[in-house]
Amino acid sequence: MAGFFEAGKPIAVDGGIKARSRRGTIGEQWWSRHFIEILEGICDPGRLARGRAYARKGQVISLAVAPGAVTALVQGSRPAPYKVKINIERYDAERWAAIEREIASQALYRAKLLAGEMPTEIVGVFDALGAPLFPAELDMECSCPDWGFPCKHLSAALYLLAEAFDDDPFLVLAWRGRTREELLGSLGTVPVFDALAVEHVPLADSLDGFYAPGASPAKLREHRVNRVTTPPDLLLRALDPPGVRVRHIPLVDLLRAAYRSLDGEDVPEGMGT
Repeated sequence: MAGFFEAGKPIAVDGGIKARSRRGTIGEQWWSRHFIEILEGICDPGRLARGRAYARKGQVISLAVAPGAVTALVQGSRPAPYKVKINIERYDAERWAAIEREIASQALYRAKLLAGEMPTEIVGVFDALGAPLFPAELDMECSCPDWGFPCKHLSAALYLLAEAFDDDPFLVLAWRGRTREELLGSLGTVPVFDALAVEHVPLADSLDGFYAPGASPAKLREHRVNRVTTPPDLLLRALDPPGVRVRHIPLVDLLRAAYRSLDGEDVPEGMGT
């Protein structure tokens, strides 16, 4: 009986949300592709394919991300659109405090988030604390009569959710219960522990070991092995650009070229310093 109700052609939606991807896979950024990989590992491929078609036709009327739940309205072949809900565990304040302390302890993680980027290493931070960033399973419901998992309406919403993650990586965190403003505000107030910090000792008391390294070679090697690959101009992305120009060229563009040249990247002709 389930297939009977949706055998007809879906009613076209005027102004529906259409997936940008017109063919192939959906998801451009690593976090969106990771989410899609999870879906394809737990969901029926045929139903996902029908959901992609719905997403590309614009059958999804609305999509909203809130802490613990994503809701959507999807138009099928019946006059009334179906109500879709995708639930996820919302982490409480105590768990988020632990997550934020760990992120804040890694300056590059924090800098990337401030620049609007999602560092790949953040998945490991969540996993190590027993609080996965991405769900291994999905608690989903749809008001349609199709009892298959997932129905095409749920699949369409999931694919558009992945594209929404492309546009704003902080939606992944908001789904777990932390908005962009809350997270970045907290990161600015969390005390940071520097594993390479050296205790200050007056010069007169440290003459014998003045030329000794402040950290052991093993600690330095560990820091080098565990360092995060990051763009050389990440700091410029994170800070507000100064309103200064040099020969009509914004100062931040000249600094970006200099940062990249120090890292060995090619610098466009005329932008060197």
